[in-house]
Amino acid sequence: MVGVIGGVIASLLGFVFLYCNSLIRFRGQRKLNRAASMEFPKKNSVNKTGSEGVGTADIIIVGAGVAGAALAYSLGKDGRRVRAIERDLNAPNRMACESLIPGGYLKLIELGLEDCVDEIGAQRLLGYTLYKDGKEAHVSFPLEKSQSHVAGRTFHNGRFVQSLRKKVASLHNEQVPSVSNGEMACYLKTQVAPKVLPELYDSFISAIEKKGNIRIAPNKIMAAAPHLTPGALLIGDALNMRHAITGGGMTVALSDVVILRDLIRPLHDLSDAFTVSKYLESFYTLRKPMSSTINILANVLQKIFSASSNPAMENLQHTFLGYMRLGGMFSYGASAMLCGLCPRPLSLAFHFLFIAMYGVGRLLLPFPSPKRLWDGAKLLWVASSILLPYIYSEGIRQMFFPLTVPAYYRTPPKKSPKKSFMH
Repeated sequence: MVGVIGGVIASLLGFVFLYCNSLIRFRGQRKLNRAASMEFPKKNSVNKTGSEGVGTADIIIVGAGVAGAALAYSLGKDGRRVRAIERDLNAPNRMACESLIPGGYLKLIELGLEDCVDEIGAQRLLGYTLYKDGKEAHVSFPLEKSQSHVAGRTFHNGRFVQSLRKKVASLHNEQVPSVSNGEMACYLKTQVAPKVLPELYDSFISAIEKKGNIRIAPNKIMAAAPHLTPGALLIGDALNMRHAITGGGMTVALSDVVILRDLIRPLHDLSDAFTVSKYLESFYTLRKPMSSTINILANVLQKIFSASSNPAMENLQHTFLGYMRLGGMFSYGASAMLCGLCPRPLSLAFHFLFIAMYGVGRLLLPFPSPKRLWDGAKLLWVASSILLPYIYSEGIRQMFFPLTVPAYYRTPPKKSPKKSFMH
C-alpha cells in the first residue's frame, strides 16, 4: 500500500515537473519570438545575387552590439540582405568597453560610422598616464601625422551601441525603439579610497555616495579559436576577449568587421555554406596583426600591474614605467601599439625584448654583482612566464609567419550557376 501511494506521489511530482518545464520553455520561446529583428534592404528588393529577396536573408547576425551592428551596417551598405537579431534593444547599462583607442576610430571611418561618436557626450582620448609609487609616465598617442579629428574617444557604452543601431536602422528608414550595499560602500571608502590618486579621490568618494551607483565589470580573457562551422562565424566578444585595461576590445571588433566585410564583398553567391566557410578560414589569420597585438598588450599589462609581493614583479613594474618614460622611439613605438595604430606582432616582440634588456641593465648598474645577476635572471623568468603563454595562445605561426598558413591564400569561390539563398 505504501509503495502504491509512493508511486502515485512520484507520478504526480513528475507530471508537475514536466508541466513546469514545458511552461518555462514555452514562455522562453515566446520571449525569443518577441526579440527585436532588423531587416534590410526592404522586402522584394534586388540583392547582390540579382534575385529578388522575399522575406529571406543573405546573412543573419545574432546580436546587435558593437561588432554586430557595425557588421550589419557595412554589409547592408554593400547591398546584402541582412537580418540583425537582438534580444533587447534597450540601451545597455553596464560599465564596460567605454574607451575607443585611435586605431578603433580609424576603423569607424573605414566603415562610415565615425558620426556614431557624435552627440553622445564622447570625450577625446589623447594618451595614458601611468602611476607607480609617486612616479608617473605620460604616454601620448602618436597622432602628429593624423588629421586633427583623429583621436581616441571615451563614452558611455550604451549610448554608443544605440547610436550604431540607429545607423543600422537608417538603412531602411526605420527607427530602432528605443550593486550597491552599505558593506561595499564602507569597504571602498576604508580600503580602496586611501590607495586612490589624490587627483581622483574626491570624484571617487562622490561616486560611492551616489545611491545605487556601485557597479562591477567582470574581466574576461578568451583567446580566439577558429570555429569552422559551415554557415556560421563568430566575431566580437563571442570569438575573442581580452582584459579591458587598454580599452582595445572595440578596436579589435571593428577591425574584424572591416576584414570580414572585405572578404565577403566579392562573393555573389552565399548558398554553398561549406565553400564559403572554407574561404572565410583566412579571416582567422588576417585578423591576427591587430587582435594579437592588442590582446597580448592588454593581458600582459594587467599581469604586470596587478598587486604582487614578488620582488621580481615589482622590478618589472618599475622597468615598464621607466621604459615608457624614456621617450623617443621607445615610448613612441609602444604607445602606437597601445592605441592600435601599429598592429605589428614583430614590433611587439622587439619592444618586449628592449624592455627586458632595459630592465636587466637597470638592475646591473652601476656594477654587476651575483645578487644583481640573480635579480636580472628572475626578472627575465617572470617576464617570459607572463608573455610566452599569451603568444602561444594567439598562435606563433599565425602571428609571426602568416604566409605559411594555407588559409592565408584562399581566394573567393567561383560563382555558382544556381542562385539561391542561405537560410
